[in-house]
Amino acid sequence: MDYVKPVDVASAMVNTGRMKLGLTPTDLIVRGALAGSVLGAATSLAFTGALQTGVPLVGALIFPVGLGIIVLLGLDLVTGSFGLLPLPCIEKTGDPRTMFMNWVYVFIGNLIGSMAYGALLAIALTNFGSTAPTGVAAQIIAVAQAKTTGYAAFGFAGMVTVFVKAMLCNWMVCLAIVMAMTSASTVGKLAALWMPMLIFFGQGFEHSVVNMFVIPTGMLMGAKVSMAQWWLWNQIPVTLGNLVGGSIFTGLALYLTHKPKDSAPAPLTMPSQVPAE
Repeated sequence: MDYVKPVDVASAMVNTGRMKLGLTPTDLIVRGALAGSVLGAATSLAFTGALQTGVPLVGALIFPVGLGIIVLLGLDLVTGSFGLLPLPCIEKTGDPRTMFMNWVYVFIGNLIGSMAYGALLAIALTNFGSTAPTGVAAQIIAVAQAKTTGYAAFGFAGMVTVFVKAMLCNWMVCLAIVMAMTSASTVGKLAALWMPMLIFFGQGFEHSVVNMFVIPTGMLMGAKVSMAQWWLWNQIPVTLGNLVGGSIFTGLALYLTHKPKDSAPAPLTMPSQVPAE
């Protein structure tokens, strides 16, 4: 059978978190950078598909290819680590300080990879700055501004909105990573993770690593967004919202209901009576 039962998935979640806690800073940064660049590529492809067809849902159908590559190659997104790494700490087989530093290294790696891909894409889309942004480039600029100054225009309400969108996003992203654990086959993993990722991207929720690509790339191509606006109105609140949504709604919730229970003691039975001869 290809299907992996939920109780076994819960064990896999803990084991995966424990394995990730044992990785070196170099591994975390390299895997994080690769994951950030792959997610950036998937995002730009999704924008391209939506723009060419005029149907935003097409972009949402395309976008999950990024997480599929990341999961199959064992790369690291800080958003996925938010859901898995607290579990070994709950079982006292992991250290909270190690968990926090793991998040820091993966975050740095994700940022490096996302921005590197964004810079290369900006060169490709504008002929190294020789032509004005059009098509996908103009779309990236518009999205970068909507994700920062768009929220700032609403003040406190905008901050609450971006935080809640980030919670909803990583609830789905971490669910996608866990769903991939429900199958032992490549095709099964891809099909399972596709569903929650479609839900997230199709509704415009906020993902910190996607935004590490979109916002600075838009800024490079002329988006009217300052560094302070990027971090204050998006990157910081989105990262915190992702942490809450992934760790509580997916990681902790599934662990609490599906974690392996201790076997119940076998009922006592009286020895069978043997008739005297």
